[in-house]
Amino acid sequence: MLPLAARALRARLAMARLRKPLTAAMATQWLTTVMLTGLLLWPNAVMAKVSLVFGTYSPDKPTAMVAQLRPSLDRIAYHLSQVLGEDVEISMNVVRSYEAGADLIVSGTVDFMRLGPASYVKVKEQNPGITILAMEKKNGKKRFSGVIAVHTDSDITEVSQLRGRSFAFGSASSTLGRYFSQLYLMRHGIHAKDLSNYEYLGRHDKVGRAVGSGVYDAGALEGTTFAKLVAKGIPLRALATFENSTRPWVARAGMDERIVAAFRVALSRLDNDEALRALRFEGFLPGDDSEYEPTRQAIRENPRFFEQVTEKP
Repeated sequence: MLPLAARALRARLAMARLRKPLTAAMATQWLTTVMLTGLLLWPNAVMAKVSLVFGTYSPDKPTAMVAQLRPSLDRIAYHLSQVLGEDVEISMNVVRSYEAGADLIVSGTVDFMRLGPASYVKVKEQNPGITILAMEKKNGKKRFSGVIAVHTDSDITEVSQLRGRSFAFGSASSTLGRYFSQLYLMRHGIHAKDLSNYEYLGRHDKVGRAVGSGVYDAGALEGTTFAKLVAKGIPLRALATFENSTRPWVARAGMDERIVAAFRVALSRLDNDEALRALRFEGFLPGDDSEYEPTRQAIRENPRFFEQVTEKP
């Protein structure tokens, strides 16, 4: 239905036609006037809306994950609208498990996701059409440090001394908390069979607290988490450090190239945006698949860490 002003104009023009014959020129002028009036007075009727779905997974409280991500997604939607000149709406699809989260982007159920490096490598293998939009920026870089930590008072001063000691890893699917830390240990002569015990504790802060309380002799955690725990008085000392690539934000296979290009511009505009603080990074940098070749190598070599071990991987 046309807005009131347009309908009134049409009525007046209809009355005018009753007074004199309607020529072809008059008809064309009348139609043009009505169409222009509708465009000016009813913009929402002609402006297209781009609806996108962001996927993520949360084993704990989905509501907490939504609260953490919503401000950033709103800012992304704003910048996408500016780039496309169209209204952009971003909804969320939150699932409980890592496996279900990976399937969201592999199947194309969602339009874009934030993934860990190891998760990206695995979903890319399942669906090569998945595309990197950008990489997170931490301290101005696309790489950040992982730490192998021991208790402040530990007698361990070299990685080789971890033989016969206990070790805490992060999640069994974690890039840093598993794959890169196990690769680092392996390259320094330590395999799973050489440890007295090892467990996957999940979150990095749990690893740090377990080592700080003496439950484990050593553990692998993110550098920023390590620094925060030390600042809180947790007795930790860095035994070794290693580098890891930051998280990629990816688009599903088959996404319109116009939207992909707009995404890359929009993400580049979120530099030091307040909304990103909850996600612990300050912006985005361009990235491509080659950035994650070291992650692929770590995953490929990982089975060797468990040679001669018949229990947990």
